[in-house]
Amino acid sequence: MLFQYIKRAALFFLVNALCTFLCYIIIPVVLRLFGIDIGESSSMLLMFFAYGMIGSAISVFLSKPMVKKSYGVRTISVPRNDDERWLVDTVKYIAGKKGVKMPEVGIWQSSEVNAFATGWNRDDALVAVSSAILSRMSRDELKAVLGHELSHVANGDMVTMGIIQGIINAFVLWLSVIVSRALSGMNDRNRGAGSLAGYYVMQPVLQIVFGLLGTIVVRWFSRWREYRADAGSAEVYGKDAMIAALQALRSGPEPEKHEDGTGCLCINDAFSFMELMSTHPTIEKRIAALQKLPN
Repeated sequence: MLFQYIKRAALFFLVNALCTFLCYIIIPVVLRLFGIDIGESSSMLLMFFAYGMIGSAISVFLSKPMVKKSYGVRTISVPRNDDERWLVDTVKYIAGKKGVKMPEVGIWQSSEVNAFATGWNRDDALVAVSSAILSRMSRDELKAVLGHELSHVANGDMVTMGIIQGIINAFVLWLSVIVSRALSGMNDRNRGAGSLAGYYVMQPVLQIVFGLLGTIVVRWFSRWREYRADAGSAEVYGKDAMIAALQALRSGPEPEKHEDGTGCLCINDAFSFMELMSTHPTIEKRIAALQKLPN
C-alpha cells in the first residue's frame, strides 16, 4: 500500500514538474517569437487553469449523485436476497484487500451487462452493477469485475481523470487564444477590425482542433487506467478470472460507455481511429496484457 502511495505521489510530482517546465521555460520562448506579451499570457493561463480545474472539481464532486439519478441506481442498505447479500459481502472483502473504505453498493435495472465505480475520493465511492450482469455472469466472473471496479477506486482514477481533464481544458482554451492572436496578427499595436475578425473566426476553430488533440491524450490515459484496473483485479482473484470475465463481456451486448469520470467495464473491439478516441482498450488487448502478468 505504501508503495502505491509513493508511485502516485511521484507521478503527481512529475506531471506538475512537466507542466511547470512547459509554462515557464519552453512556452514563453515560443511566445516571444510571436511577439506576444509574456506577462499577459501567463495571467491568462492561470485564469484558464483555475477555470478548468474548478469545472473538473465540480464534475467530480457531483459524479456520484448525478450517476445515481441518471441511471436510477438503488443503493443496498439492507440486502433483500442472497444475490444482494453476496454482492455486498464480496465488495467488502475486496475493499479490505485494497485498503479502501467500504463503498456504497448499488444496482440499476438494465439489460446491458455492465458495472462502474464513481465518487470524489477513495473513501466516498459507489460501486454499482446492472441487473443483467448480476443475473448473467457467474459469481467467479462477477468477482473479477468487482475487483476491477474496486481497483479504480483504490487507484483514485476518478479524481485523477478529473485533474487531467481540467489541465487539458485549460491548455485548450489558452492555446486557442494565443495561437489565434498570433495567426491573426492581433497584438498590442494592432487591434484593427481585420485582426479582430480573424481572431474571432480562428479562435473557436482552434478550440475544436486543440480539444480533439486533448481528447486523444485524455482517452490514452483512460485506456491505460483500464489495464491497471484489470491487473488490480488479477491481484485479488488471479488473471484467469479477469480473462474469463472479459470473455463473458465480449459474448454479450456492448455496454454503454460513461463519459462522466466513472470507471466502467466497457467494450471496444474496433481497430480504427475510433479506438484512439475510446475510453477503453479492445478486449483482445486487455486479455493479451493480462496473459503477460505472472501467475
